[in-house]
Amino acid sequence: MEFINDIKALEALYGTPGAASTRKVVHRLTPLYRQWIMASRYCVLSTVGPDGTDGSPRGDDGPVVLELDEHTLAMPDWRGNNRLDSLRNIVSDGRVSCMFMVPGSNTVVRVNGAAKLTNDEGLRARFEQAGKHPATVIVIAISEIYSQCARATIRAGLWSRDDSDGLPTVGELLAEASDGDEGGAEYDAAWSARAAKTMW
Repeated sequence: MEFINDIKALEALYGTPGAASTRKVVHRLTPLYRQWIMASRYCVLSTVGPDGTDGSPRGDDGPVVLELDEHTLAMPDWRGNNRLDSLRNIVSDGRVSCMFMVPGSNTVVRVNGAAKLTNDEGLRARFEQAGKHPATVIVIAISEIYSQCARATIRAGLWSRDDSDGLPTVGELLAEASDGDEGGAEYDAAWSARAAKTMW
């Protein structure tokens, strides 16, 4: 198998991008991009650091980010698994990408930028849920915003089907990865109640 390791050879395979592919890019929150992103309760945050890359799902009960100004977004870091993969990367290398999704829409909106992490009390308080605040907030300086081609979500039928029947549970995945030391049916049975108590 041969691999492509030359940019010119790569570009020769695909040709020139259409005008819309480049003209859709903006460098601040325009009114319509603002409307779209504020409708999103879910995004995937991608980061890069000295130990590799990370893609982390982010969701909230309402907009997944807050606009600080037309050039800046804030994303709360709510309770998770405490691996801190994304946060470690942001502290080491601030480059981030966010892919914002809205159920029912095949469009995905991407924000590329540079992030910093803060535990500023005033900013954390702006995300209060059930009397709780996130431990930290990711502050993203926007470099570019643009809509993604919808073909991938259309091909996948992302919002029009449910393929989850028969998939392994998290408890089963954990048991497999730990050679049975963790996870299993007891883990799965207890997870919903545990998550409900630690959602925020």
